[in-house]
Amino acid sequence: MNSRIKTIEDLSLNAWPSHQIQIYDGWLLRFSYFYTHRTNCVEQIGVSTLPLDTKIAYCEEAYQQWGTPSIFKISPLLPESFDALLEQKGYVREHTTHVMTMSLEQLAEEPLPIRVDVSNFIPDSWIQALFALKGTTNVMHKQVVPSMYRAIPKETICVSIHEGGRVAATGLGILDRDYIGVYAIHVHPDYRRRRYASAICRTILQNGRQRGAKNAYLQVVDKNYPAIRLYASLGFSYAYTCWFRLKYLF
Repeated sequence: MNSRIKTIEDLSLNAWPSHQIQIYDGWLLRFSYFYTHRTNCVEQIGVSTLPLDTKIAYCEEAYQQWGTPSIFKISPLLPESFDALLEQKGYVREHTTHVMTMSLEQLAEEPLPIRVDVSNFIPDSWIQALFALKGTTNVMHKQVVPSMYRAIPKETICVSIHEGGRVAATGLGILDRDYIGVYAIHVHPDYRRRRYASAICRTILQNGRQRGAKNAYLQVVDKNYPAIRLYASLGFSYAYTCWFRLKYLF
């Protein structure tokens, strides 16, 4: 089980680069002006040799210089004692996320309810539409996030649905090894309950299977029950849970 988790964690790192990174004694410090927890946190990717208190203090200073919270990602690959240590140091648990996986052999062929546009690259218009759907207004995020998407080192499947002259829904598939990762599923509130999210996901999964993927994974925020039900209806099942420990330093 741990080898499978390690694989998916590696795929996730490839799929969503940060604006800047720093490697420190087996830890990966990721910086993105707090655009998301995942791209602005510490992830443990190698053997650690230095005392934990020393390393945590180093990370806190690094994130304080960026003016963002100090965040550590906690996965089942880490010992429970590390999570407990952060809690003792005043870190709060935030943004619990479930990873779901499926074999693409389970994917049923169904006609899509609406036309879905597919691109092999990520156009700037798609990124701007994603900002609009997410309500992104932070000027720094608008400056650095496009470069983060363009830095994805893997083959992408960029999909969208257009309605009324605007993008009503988005999704992004990222191919790596024999997996297709499902990301950036967003639907404008005016167009929900029309099965647009299902059509977006199915398009990504079908295209991924056509390009050689045998498995799929995604991440969904805890208690997002509509999304969890949707993904389960497609064939996804629960794999494991991650969360983030966060501490404001200012």
